[in-house]
Amino acid sequence: MSTIKARLRQVVFVALRAGFRALPLTDGQRDRLRARFLRDHGDWVPPPPRGRSAAAPATAHRPPQRADEPAIGHVPHRVEALPAQLPATLVAFYLPQFHPFAENDAWWGKGFTEWRNVTRALPQFEGHIQPRLPADLGFYDLRNPQIMRDQAQLAGEYGIGAFCFYYYWFSGTTLMEAPLRQWLADDSIDLPFCLCWANENWARRWDGRDEDILIGQQHSAEDDLAFIAHVADYLRDRRALKVDGKPMLLVYRPHLLPDARATAQRWRQWCLDNGIGEIHLAYVQGFERPDPRDIGFDAAVEFPPNMSNPRSLTADQYLINPDFEGDVRDWRELAAEIAARPLPPYTLYPGVNPGWDNEARRSGKGRVYLHASPRGYGDWLSATVHTRLAAVPADRRMVFINAWNEWAEGAVLEPDARLGHAYLDATRRALIELQAPMATEAYAVIETINPARLSSALEQLGESLSIRRIFVVTTRAASPALASLLTGKQPPGRIELVVSDALPLVSFLQIVDRLPGQQHASVLRLQLDKETLAQDGALQSTLTALSGSATESALAALASDTSLGLLWIGTSEAGQPHAEAIEWSRVRARLGITAAPPSRARTRAPLHYWIRLQALRPILDAHLLPSELQAVRTGSPAMFAQVLEVMLHEVVADAGFTCLTQQSQSTGQNDPG
Repeated sequence: MSTIKARLRQVVFVALRAGFRALPLTDGQRDRLRARFLRDHGDWVPPPPRGRSAAAPATAHRPPQRADEPAIGHVPHRVEALPAQLPATLVAFYLPQFHPFAENDAWWGKGFTEWRNVTRALPQFEGHIQPRLPADLGFYDLRNPQIMRDQAQLAGEYGIGAFCFYYYWFSGTTLMEAPLRQWLADDSIDLPFCLCWANENWARRWDGRDEDILIGQQHSAEDDLAFIAHVADYLRDRRALKVDGKPMLLVYRPHLLPDARATAQRWRQWCLDNGIGEIHLAYVQGFERPDPRDIGFDAAVEFPPNMSNPRSLTADQYLINPDFEGDVRDWRELAAEIAARPLPPYTLYPGVNPGWDNEARRSGKGRVYLHASPRGYGDWLSATVHTRLAAVPADRRMVFINAWNEWAEGAVLEPDARLGHAYLDATRRALIELQAPMATEAYAVIETINPARLSSALEQLGESLSIRRIFVVTTRAASPALASLLTGKQPPGRIELVVSDALPLVSFLQIVDRLPGQQHASVLRLQLDKETLAQDGALQSTLTALSGSATESALAALASDTSLGLLWIGTSEAGQPHAEAIEWSRVRARLGITAAPPSRARTRAPLHYWIRLQALRPILDAHLLPSELQAVRTGSPAMFAQVLEVMLHEVVADAGFTCLTQQSQSTGQNDPG
């Protein structure tokens, strides 16, 4: 019977969707009709059309997501000390495209640079942030020598050990070499470098294939010798990246060479005959994966996201462009799969990738790796450096990052407007030696404008010495009274007053995102003003449950049970069921929650709870924009934020953790919701 009912509802929904736009209704009438349908069928999320991504109803009500808005998780530039001995050398691929040159003028129009591609990109589905815009370095022109000095300094500050410049040689013609010659001439730049010969055709479609060729390769024995003679200046430079004292040279696609082994031998002999000595040859595993020794090379370099095929997420997206023909994949699966690969018997330099989205080059047809995040990238890099390379001698540990500045492909370490220096910050943190597990760090966030309630909460929490810091979030109007109350309270520096008129959830996420000890930290959230005056008795009961002994008991539970992610304290607030069908599905897609949804959406959100920060990763790694959380639909509260609060249990479960209520803590039973 349930199957028949579900099928009937699907038929009704399909019929409604088919005639919805044709009905002679105002926008308000359409909204009310849709709300009525969702109210009556709020536990059922309609499937997307077969073979097509879901072009969700009421997309027009979604506020546009600004690409230049700092997201939750934005990190400013900051200089911090690096370990005296780095555990690995990090080499970032570098694209020297960002300057005009004659060939691009002829092919794409006067003044063309890669920035033109970058800025024309448009979002294709909800949560697709395009265009990706540069921050501190701006829309730079590599003809300005100061740009490369600034890039080298920035890279060095965050632990990047070298750049690997793409090199474009076409039978005696070079493209984009001027910035590299400029680097050679500037002895003030100390960052090491190597070259990667991009030895494929230059095509109009930016894919190196044999269609629409703008300038092609003509591989030959004579061309091999002409090439190595031309790049000799780079191999001789004092800053040339070396392995065992040998300057390194990469080839992007050795299988395009008529005889890769013969080419390698010609290069080695020429270098021996011309004073360079032995060279270290590596190829990029972008399309092929042979043992490098079989083609006369010394090593291979991983090049994610190539040669990996995570599952498709295309059908899960709510389209902005109904004609989108691209491919959406799960970056998290890419990172997990490659990080776990065993090293082969030959020399392989592992690769990591901070993201990929080439929509800028393939309008409406891009390949997007969704759910990339600085934390996820940092985890991947850390696992590569400290685990995957653990058995490799220290002087041979090298990791390649794709890439430093592939802006049109969404593979970027440079600071951008949305996340600032977050990827660089994650790079530096990944280089720090892994520490032994520590006891759970504890913090508290109290949200209130009421001095009396704050005083009661602090009186209870003051008994616990385990809470490292307390953040009090309040409005500008209430801040003077609360600041006066806090004078002399607690040890100096333990309490921080956070003044913001943003939605409390925004302030909460911004605070916890920057807390130290993310792997081990837990935070107590108290939303004191969501208890009505009539519930002061219930509030007092909740606060009493936060006495020193109760707090220590909660922290002990979190420390002893590493699967526990959320400990619900006290009361809850009611959700709004009419927001929980389409909106619930939208939020799940936005966060990348993969588990099957519950049979009926929850309608209760915990007001007060302990939560492990690792259990918040699905939200924190989404790097939501404050504006999208604060957006209000006509006649409705902030839907996105409300659903996030209500679905907190599902977020915690998707992160791999369990939930307990305060009542069930003593019995150890999971909260049934």
